[in-house]
Amino acid sequence: MLAARLVGNIWATRKINSLNGLKFMLAEVINNQEEKQRLIVADTIGAGIGDRVIICTGSSAKLIFEERAMPVDAAVIGIIDEDCHF
Repeated sequence: MLAARLVGNIWATRKINSLNGLKFMLAEVINNQEEKQRLIVADTIGAGIGDRVIICTGSSAKLIFEERAMPVDAAVIGIIDEDCHF
């Protein structure tokens, strides 16, 4: 799992049918380095731009979908409370 901040929405003009209805967002991984890592994540919990979130990546991201053959590599699994400092 990774901590990240959602910095924007992602829209695809065309995508495969199994991804229809999914909301995609651009997440910036929170770390102590100057280099920023950005990921496109599937959001199924209704997070918004500016939210700090927990994301899972790899095969674990697919487990949140009923159809396990989803081509998703990163997904939002939680919103971090703003009172939580790290």
